[in-house]
Amino acid sequence: MGSLLRAITVSPGKSGSARLEEVPGPPLSDGTVLVRALALGICGTDQEIVSGQYGTSPPGEERLILGHESLGRVEAAPPDSGLQPGDIIVGIVRRPDPVPCSACAAGEWDMCRNGRYSERGIKERHGYGSERFRIEPDFAVKIDPALKQLGVLLEPASILAKAWEHITRIGRRTQEWRPRTLLVTGAGPIGLLAALMGAQRGFDVHVFDRNETGTKPDLVRELGGTYHDGTVVAAVEHLAPDIVIECTGAPSLIRDLLGHTAASGIVCLTGVSNPGRTLEVDVGQLNRTLVLNNHVIFGTVNANRRHYELAAATLLHADPKWLGRLITRRVPLERWQEAFEARSGDVKVIVEFPQI
Repeated sequence: MGSLLRAITVSPGKSGSARLEEVPGPPLSDGTVLVRALALGICGTDQEIVSGQYGTSPPGEERLILGHESLGRVEAAPPDSGLQPGDIIVGIVRRPDPVPCSACAAGEWDMCRNGRYSERGIKERHGYGSERFRIEPDFAVKIDPALKQLGVLLEPASILAKAWEHITRIGRRTQEWRPRTLLVTGAGPIGLLAALMGAQRGFDVHVFDRNETGTKPDLVRELGGTYHDGTVVAAVEHLAPDIVIECTGAPSLIRDLLGHTAASGIVCLTGVSNPGRTLEVDVGQLNRTLVLNNHVIFGTVNANRRHYELAAATLLHADPKWLGRLITRRVPLERWQEAFEARSGDVKVIVEFPQI
């Protein structure tokens, strides 16, 4: 691509450095599949990168093209790629480390053991926040065109597909575990997608969030779930949930959750906390409770191709009207800054790219 393209870029580590600028077309080294961007989801990681807290540019470059929650249409692809012009795809975020470690060598790059992985739009690789991008066929996930713009939810959904896969595996430690109650903390996109997958699995779904009114309570109730807006302590003590999926990363909330599930309960942590927060915890009591009740606490992040494909099936079987309500704001590329503004009632905000 010889012509210049518009892209959202940032100088990682420098707050206020994000801008919409013209950049060269994507190099062939990024992948043999050429894609025109349709939409880009904005999440907390993007906010952290823009504020200078996170992110790494590609080696030898000062700026990073932002964006890891992608949606695009294939413009050109090799005959043996399994893709053709017109296909709608989502790009996988993480790439395996160059060593590779045992996990990356097995295609489980989301479980990389040496930290040398790279990530599109986050760590050492340009993202998908450009009018066109290139991608390797193995890292492009073709989605059913029936999803249309809802395909932009695939990346966050893949994180929950992985979380549920690991919860299921852990639960198999005993054949007698019959979980019924799910508590999700946080009613952002990750939390609501966790609740959706719980409802699809037949769980009694409960969601805790601090918004008393608006879209979030309605979305939970439309799933057949129960919405809680009091204190998380009251919620967990009343429920004694079998499974907790924590999606806020709030240290005080995490503290109040641990040790309060049912016996043999599982807590999955998906939210990333900012360091520097010190809380008082009775570690002896917590350890006693965890050990005597066979509790499991684990963290999860990112996803591999298997999880993207599982997430695509989940989205395709969900009510499209419900999924559509997760996208609460659509911002044109020219006004990209508005996508980073926190507004009341926001769930998922996306940037839309102009189409020919």
